Amino acid sequence: MHALGYPPHFTFAIYDTDQVSEEDARNAIERAAEAETQVRVTFNSIQSFEGPPLVLWAAPDSRAQLDRMHERIHAAISPLLCRPHYRPGFWKPHCTLGTSIRDDRRVDALAYARRFRGGLHAVFDAIDCVSFPPLRRAAERHLEAV
Repeated sequence: MHALGYPPHFTFAIYDTDQVSEEDARNAIERAAEAETQVRVTFNSIQSFEGPPLVLWAAPDSRAQLDRMHERIHAAISPLLCRPHYRPGFWKPHCTLGTSIRDDRRVDALAYARRFRGGLHAVFDAIDCVSFPPLRRAAERHLEAV
């Protein structure tokens, strides 16, 4: 993920079309962040999306706050505009650790995931909307400290 030049994050939605304006995105971000504080999570497992390509991700133990923000985004912007894996009912909150893992490193990557013993704590202090490529923040809202 270092190659993105973007900090660890949760992705709530991905839209492939120009049907979502920056104004709509800003409004959805504001709605999602309303009355929310920084998100404190513990990651106790690393899982994978099999792909291809293989993707490793950290699974948050607590997801109630993430679910609330996800719901608010999709209440503000039609879920039908979103990629299917990010729609309500299909979305898995996750923090991506690595994408496009080469086939010759697959066994090592999966072994690393199995060996992970957890106890990794993190605080996510902002919610934003980006466009890519290249990666550009279209809207951002900092969350209040707990």
